[in-house]
Amino acid sequence: MIPQTSASTPRSGARGQRQAPPADPRPTPLPDTAHAHADTRPLRLHILGSGSKGNCALVEGPQGLIMIDNGFSRREVISRMHELDLDEADVRALFLTHEHSDHVSGVAVWCRRFDGPLFASRGTAEARKYLACLPFEEFMPGDTLEIAGVHVDTFPTTHDVVNPVGFRFSCNGDAIGYATDTGTLTPGAMRALADARILALESNHDVPMLRTGSYPRYLQDRIVSAEGHLSNAQAADAVRELVTERTEELVAMHISQENNRPSLAVRALAHALGATLDNELGSSATLERAEGSSLRIRAAGQNRPMSVG
Repeated sequence: MIPQTSASTPRSGARGQRQAPPADPRPTPLPDTAHAHADTRPLRLHILGSGSKGNCALVEGPQGLIMIDNGFSRREVISRMHELDLDEADVRALFLTHEHSDHVSGVAVWCRRFDGPLFASRGTAEARKYLACLPFEEFMPGDTLEIAGVHVDTFPTTHDVVNPVGFRFSCNGDAIGYATDTGTLTPGAMRALADARILALESNHDVPMLRTGSYPRYLQDRIVSAEGHLSNAQAADAVRELVTERTEELVAMHISQENNRPSLAVRALAHALGATLDNELGSSATLERAEGSSLRIRAAGQNRPMSVG
């Protein structure tokens, strides 16, 4: 776990303190073991889509859902949420990683029927006219926030935009690390992402595929630059430090449809950690540990939603 920083409080931060929905007046009693499990592992990650055609994810905490980015139509977001048995009325807040259209094109329409707090790093909303008119509360990368019962650590990423960020979501000893659209992982990012139970990390491209593919050279150079995207090899190098015995789920994010394959990303991560492929396709892999726990490695898709944790 990273130490808690003494970060500044965002403007009107009280808006983020949403009350939990009323409890069921006739709750079903749970055994003690189930209560203990709920107290220590309350977080789940739902990825509605990850890639250049649209990005949206949801962190499920004790008081509802926290949305990360929204690059889909409202209808598509709701359809994919329902596939995962999620209710759009449970979304408590929305955070942006950065202002590229595949991450924010659906935000304005979504907000027509959403009155929860909106958060973006300083300058991000102003970079898009259709975001600048929305009531975003700004923070600086490195700030910490408390939203819907979840502690949110922000950290800077390196991408060719105004002020890109990644997140660590923590609650009751549980943690999710989330970083996409970054050309490098700074020491601060590495500290924030380390030792999370769920780690969602960009594994955008396979360098040989990119260099021999159809993209023009200038675009190839942008992607592999320090302000571009993490490759499979870079992600594999990072997880050797980020993954600990606590980590149970590792998800390869923002996989390029032109310059990568999910199996290549999974294989690279599995090789780095000594995990075994679950099938010949390489669609997932598992690392069985001596103490009986395991780590599962999967790839997020552009078109299929998935729940993790």
